[in-house]
Amino acid sequence: MPDEPNTNTPETTDGEHTDSTDKAIAMHDIEAEAGFLEDHDPKDFPAVVQLTSEPEAVHRQNAVDRIERWEAGEEVPHVINFQNPSDLRALLTDRRIELLRSIMAERPDSIRQLAERVGRDVKSIHDDLQLLAEYDIVHFEQAGRAKRPFVPYETIEVSLEISTPRPADSESLV
Repeated sequence: MPDEPNTNTPETTDGEHTDSTDKAIAMHDIEAEAGFLEDHDPKDFPAVVQLTSEPEAVHRQNAVDRIERWEAGEEVPHVINFQNPSDLRALLTDRRIELLRSIMAERPDSIRQLAERVGRDVKSIHDDLQLLAEYDIVHFEQAGRAKRPFVPYETIEVSLEISTPRPADSESLV
């Protein structure tokens, strides 16, 4: 999966982006089909996944920097960038964060076991896990007839930078 999912955001008629967590989070078709790290052993994943919200130009430069560090033998994080901060907020609801923490603390044997652990119904857990899996945050392994969710990363870092626009940035906003 490319480092920059989710540039499509539903808009209202006045051009403003919607901010409903009930709406599906948009993802490019090519990104959904890419299956980043799909067939890798969990121990082959980087230790850290970073969820960021950076402008495209900044994200691209950071991606180039990560490639150079990786080529030099340094371990680099897997980065998933959201150009629209509201998309990042929509993905990381309190309930999904609770799921991630629960899975990382003790890997469940099944989705049903995870649902019982957090006191939620299996369908809503399944739906949340599927969405997190689309972003390569949660993965599954078959355990008999059950799907066993796991997070292959030791750490999930979330970075949202809000800064004062520079004069050149202000001109592009007009």
